[in-house]
Amino acid sequence: MRMLINSADTVVADALRGMAAAHPELDVDVERRVVVRRDAREGGRVGLVSGGGSGHEPLHAGFVGYGMLSAACPGEVFTSPVPDQMLRAASAVDAGRGVLFVVKNYTGDVLNFEMAAELAGEDGLRVESVLVNDDVAVTDSLYTAGRRGTGATLFVEKIAGAAAEAGAPLERVAAVARRV
Repeated sequence: MRMLINSADTVVADALRGMAAAHPELDVDVERRVVVRRDAREGGRVGLVSGGGSGHEPLHAGFVGYGMLSAACPGEVFTSPVPDQMLRAASAVDAGRGVLFVVKNYTGDVLNFEMAAELAGEDGLRVESVLVNDDVAVTDSLYTAGRRGTGATLFVEKIAGAAAEAGAPLERVAAVARRV
């Protein structure tokens, strides 16, 4: 066996349909590629949104839940999600306390989350971003994009998620995430 997929063309949609079937506590929009906690707006918590190219599962969609992410935006395989997904996710989880974007240091993720944050601001949403760039296996040089942030992203999502779940304000959740 070489692969455990039905078709390369539908792998992300198939995975999202499976996630929706297995996790009724999540709203999974297969068409628009957004996974959201059903209770994301309850309790007035800061919303946490992350995302990235599919193919790294369970990161990020697999970590949407209590004490973790409020929403995730899965892109196509190894391709950044688009700003519309991120804006849709931020709007879905904003409970009036703001939204934190957890961004890995991949060029497409950085650019698209920056654009989504600008669009969110224009829509009246308060958004802060945390860039995760911890990868010690990659050195900064003229020939690489630099440290990608693949190692610590899970810890940032968990620790910031716990702070948000405990009711910390956006500034505190962002500060905690930046110290990871």
